[in-house]
Amino acid sequence: MAFCGKCGAALTQETGFCGSCGAAINSPAQVGAAASTASAGWEPVNSAPQPPAAAWSPVANQQAQSAGWSQAPAGAPPAAAAVPAAMANTGTGLTPNMAGALAYSLGIITGVLFLVLEPYRRDRFVRFHAMQSILYFVAAVAFSIVWRIMVGTLMSISGWIALATVPIRLLISLGLFCLWVFLMYQAYSGREFSIPILGPIAKKQAESQG
Repeated sequence: MAFCGKCGAALTQETGFCGSCGAAINSPAQVGAAASTASAGWEPVNSAPQPPAAAWSPVANQQAQSAGWSQAPAGAPPAAAAVPAAMANTGTGLTPNMAGALAYSLGIITGVLFLVLEPYRRDRFVRFHAMQSILYFVAAVAFSIVWRIMVGTLMSISGWIALATVPIRLLISLGLFCLWVFLMYQAYSGREFSIPILGPIAKKQAESQG
């Protein structure tokens, strides 16, 4: 059976026109081609050429760099080892005011020590306080001995009189202690405070040894 080449309708008679759409039938070959196409049930479609794949080239991965910090090289010393040399202790010597105050700390012992140690023995300020410390310690010990002798004598006379000297002794001991602390403070402040009688002697000895 022949079919129309335009609409695919069946041609029932050998005419020059299609009975459905009225298209002219040119040749039997055209009718046969249309018939084979219609019998297959699909029309060939020209596939469009595929565009070539977009060219590409591999890009080397770059390692991200941190903007805030950088890793320290292996074997680097810790941060604590980078302390400036200026922060280190550069000497063990005492300042004159500190040495003068320490001369009173142990009485005659520290007084003699600072009179013979270098470079303190060359400093007049330190020599004065060291000498005054020695004289003050000797005077305090001498007073303690005299006081004990006096209290012993009073106890042989009357125990009540000896008992009455106890508060006096406490007041004198407190006064000596306060004077000792005051002398250390004066030396630390850089002042040459002279004790009556003992101060001029210490000053004279300090000047004569210079």
